[in-house]
Amino acid sequence: MLRMDQYEHIRTAHRVYGQNISEIARVTGHSRNTIRKALSEPYNGYSPRQQQPFPILGPFLEIIDGWLRDDRGRPRKQRHTARRVFDRLVTECGYTGSESNVRKYVREAKERLGITTQRAFLPLEPELGQEAEVDWGTATVILQGQPLKAKFFCMRSKGSGKPFVRLYPCERQQAFFDALMRGFAFYGGVFPRLIFDNLTSAVRKVLQGKARLEQESFTRFRAYYNFEARFCNPGAGHEKGGVEGLVGFARRNFLVPMPEAQSLEEINERLLQQCTAYGRHTISGRDKPVEVLFEEERSCLLALPEAPFVNTRLLSAKPDKYATVIVDKNRYSVPTSLVGRTLRVLCHVDQVEIFAQGRRVAAHRRLFANNQWQLDPDHYLELLQQRPLAFHSARPIRDWKKRWPQTMHQLLERFCQSHGENRGIKVFIEVLLLFRHHPAEEVQQAIATAVKSGISDCGAIRHLLHRNQPAPQIIPLDRYARLPEADISVYGRLGGGS
Repeated sequence: MLRMDQYEHIRTAHRVYGQNISEIARVTGHSRNTIRKALSEPYNGYSPRQQQPFPILGPFLEIIDGWLRDDRGRPRKQRHTARRVFDRLVTECGYTGSESNVRKYVREAKERLGITTQRAFLPLEPELGQEAEVDWGTATVILQGQPLKAKFFCMRSKGSGKPFVRLYPCERQQAFFDALMRGFAFYGGVFPRLIFDNLTSAVRKVLQGKARLEQESFTRFRAYYNFEARFCNPGAGHEKGGVEGLVGFARRNFLVPMPEAQSLEEINERLLQQCTAYGRHTISGRDKPVEVLFEEERSCLLALPEAPFVNTRLLSAKPDKYATVIVDKNRYSVPTSLVGRTLRVLCHVDQVEIFAQGRRVAAHRRLFANNQWQLDPDHYLELLQQRPLAFHSARPIRDWKKRWPQTMHQLLERFCQSHGENRGIKVFIEVLLLFRHHPAEEVQQAIATAVKSGISDCGAIRHLLHRNQPAPQIIPLDRYARLPEADISVYGRLGGGS
């Protein structure tokens, strides 16, 4: 094949200097057919090879093809890369060639075997208020000084691009329903169609094609809000690429630096403000900013139901010998007098309420790990009065002691010195019972006064507590209008005039 400089020399010799084909062939050494082709056709360079030879890699091609064929039945993120193929060839097969040739062949082989990751996508322009995408992400936050791995719910409107993000301690079904309801309230209505992964909160079984066997409770929720659920194909997250991008965006922008607070609710308030403020920019391909499209979208959504979905679980439970009921592998305390009785447990997203004959007897913060105890020390005080020697080793008291001010420890020590160990603990428990009927701040203030004054009697502390309470306001009777005086002589005439 001629080089460009040779092609130019042949045409110049013939066209400018008038040399014939034989003379040019004798001078250049090219055949007369090559000379004729150069004179009659434009320069096309080197023609590509129909098949690329791999002199060193050749003996290993079948091995590479076998590895790549096996990859077709394996998870997408655990398939051979070109780098991994090269490393295995060197360490396992004694390959001595270059990595670039391996990369070139692997790229061609993946296309030939149909396992290439390169895909084409359609540019879309969704209608306002028709679809939203839903997904979960994971992030770490700092609660009460301790790191906590939390789940965050993401919903994104495909029409306006407006995001909604909220944190939860888990992604169980009640949290999922609560997040959807709060998302609907944020957008001001219900999207006719929601796009999900095949999450277990909604899908019980993935059937062939697009068919899904839904969880019964999810079907009830969906019917209540009247939206259509569309589920992505397994492993096809790009089918809801907008919210997939939102998960990463929210983690990098809303949750960096790591949020610090006393509760998840504080962080959720900040997230809500960030979601509300988001949208002053214009998405590529749109003609209006996100916040403008968001306002226009509200009128396209389905109206919210008059009453929200009842997102609670009602259970029946019987307290064990430790006066606890077990809910989702965690224990919650009740008053010891209820041991052995059948109780009703109402599970909210973040709270557990326990009822006996229609009366609420306990309320606890909901736990989401396993084998944890949520004990209210007030539930065990009467039992501890009967068994004072168990006071210091009782689990609810030990947990409570960690939050006591120093004055309460001093009062307990003084009671034990004044009355003896058993009697002192019983008198101290009478003080602890005051927390049941009075605000904790007022009881602790009375205890601090008693410690400072050298008091070692519960009755005196009770007196201090009542003395510190404001006196009831006395309203003079002359502020009220008096009724006119009636003539009571008429009652005497009712007896026949006697």
